[in-house]
Amino acid sequence: MTPIKSEREIGLIRESCRLVVETFKFIEKTIAEGMTTGELNQEIDQFIRKFGGRPAFKDYKVGDKVFPASSCISVESEVVHGIPGDRKLRAGEIVSVDVGVEYNGFFGDAAKTFAIGEIDATRRRLMQVTWEALYCGIAQARARKRVNDVAHAVQRCVEAAGFSVVRDLVGHGVGRHLHEEPQIPNFGKPNEGPKLKSGMVLAIEPMVNAGRPDVVTAVDEWTVVTADKQPSAHFEHTVVIREGEAEILTQGL
Repeated sequence: MTPIKSEREIGLIRESCRLVVETFKFIEKTIAEGMTTGELNQEIDQFIRKFGGRPAFKDYKVGDKVFPASSCISVESEVVHGIPGDRKLRAGEIVSVDVGVEYNGFFGDAAKTFAIGEIDATRRRLMQVTWEALYCGIAQARARKRVNDVAHAVQRCVEAAGFSVVRDLVGHGVGRHLHEEPQIPNFGKPNEGPKLKSGMVLAIEPMVNAGRPDVVTAVDEWTVVTADKQPSAHFEHTVVIREGEAEILTQGL
């Protein structure tokens, strides 16, 4: 069952999301050609902890697997869940950073794709379309709509631009736990899926590939990559469902 949050709970999630936004502002100033993804992850970890938060991805468990880092940093053909390490960032690449924060017992979650130096027209357009698709989905995220209204809006925006949505991964509810019901896919038929209700808090996150939608999981058992090795982009906001327009808690990334 999808939990409906009280205004008090939403206020606490808002505080977590505020730290997420400040973390992304810090990343914007910090990320640079030549630094490794591991170095960037360490900077992110220290920033979150400095302001009293806990990096939500650190030691996150899925079955027997434990995620070893404080952020997911996915470069080029890596879609999501990239494990930071010795890879150096190079000019011309795009890099998706996904950050979750626990603060006062509640979670916030967001993702943003960054350009390293000058990037080509395809990557620039891929980033722009993914960002626009996020807002196409958010425009449908309101009370009495359905989950697949959000999903269909994302899919239509992406495919109209000639790109493809990843179908193997989804957005999710967020609150007292990093991942809650409902799942929010990025494709589907409108007027289907669970009904959205005021007070739901959702993480909406289009993952968009320049080529085909197919993905595979790397040997590290975490990193998801495009099967055709084409680049991928990822943006994510945490939002509150309202009677009118959704409230974007991570506004200002």
